[in-house]
Amino acid sequence: MKLFRLSILVLFIICSSKNFAQKSLIQTQLVPVIQTQLPDTVSNWAKKNKLGFDITQIAFVNWSAGGTSSISGLFKGEFTRVYTNGNHKWANELLLKYGLNKQDGIELRKTDDAFMFNSTYGFRKDTLSNWYYSAKFNFNSQFTNGYSYPNTDNPISKLFAPAYVFLGAGAENANKEKNRTFYFSPITLKTTLVLDQTLADQGAFGVKKAVYAPDPFDPNNQILIENGQKIKAEFGILLTGYTKNEIFKNMFFENRLSLYTDYLNRFGNIDIDYATKLDLVVNEYVKANIGVHFVYDDDIKSKKEIDGVQVTEGPKAQLKQVLGVGVVYAF
Repeated sequence: MKLFRLSILVLFIICSSKNFAQKSLIQTQLVPVIQTQLPDTVSNWAKKNKLGFDITQIAFVNWSAGGTSSISGLFKGEFTRVYTNGNHKWANELLLKYGLNKQDGIELRKTDDAFMFNSTYGFRKDTLSNWYYSAKFNFNSQFTNGYSYPNTDNPISKLFAPAYVFLGAGAENANKEKNRTFYFSPITLKTTLVLDQTLADQGAFGVKKAVYAPDPFDPNNQILIENGQKIKAEFGILLTGYTKNEIFKNMFFENRLSLYTDYLNRFGNIDIDYATKLDLVVNEYVKANIGVHFVYDDDIKSKKEIDGVQVTEGPKAQLKQVLGVGVVYAF
């Protein structure tokens, strides 16, 4: 009888151990499955990237009406990074453009050249308000030398000559549903950089030009007394605006406006930078666009070629019109 009871006890221990091992194995196999099903952490960053290339080409062969064959290309890049966390928002935007044109019998010429970076931090009191207390940083320059064609010996602009830096604080109204942003800053520091000494000595783009004195030994020569300044600082008011609306199906109308006036240097004399563009979407990758860019800055003096000599004239309104068809890749 004791042997029977001992046998029953041993059998019970064996079965219990086997069941416990099976449960442990099942739990061990389920743990990795449960872990892989955990949801990913939602990022506060939203990003958008666009690369585009527009091309325009015209060719003539024995064309009785005459004409010059030409081909033009324009590269464009748009990159945005927006961080949103509660009532805090930090928006960053990088815009790039570079275009070239080639005509028969004429050297390769630049048609567009722009590098722009915008960064805005804003804080609002609640999630229902579209008004932000904001600080804005803006940087504009170009990549390569610019010329007053056909003169390609004396550049009229270079990399960081000029470059414009805006830094200020104010208020911004951002409406995401209407894709509209307005920014007003009564305290903005504008810095103009002309980091090429030759252009700085000429007083290009409003910096203080070099000081010369007559050479007592050569009346046709002048002696450099003081180099031109490479930096010009101003303090004033900045107003910017941006809108983009779908006016018809697959037709988007975009506007960018920047107005600036300096408190100390002729207050009320406004620098204007306005760009408007109409995008026509053919499909996901093919788009056409028509754009106009208008600039007026009293510090920018126009240059003209007269009898092979480059002559500096007064400030003038600058106007650029663009019509292009190309491919766009968004990722």
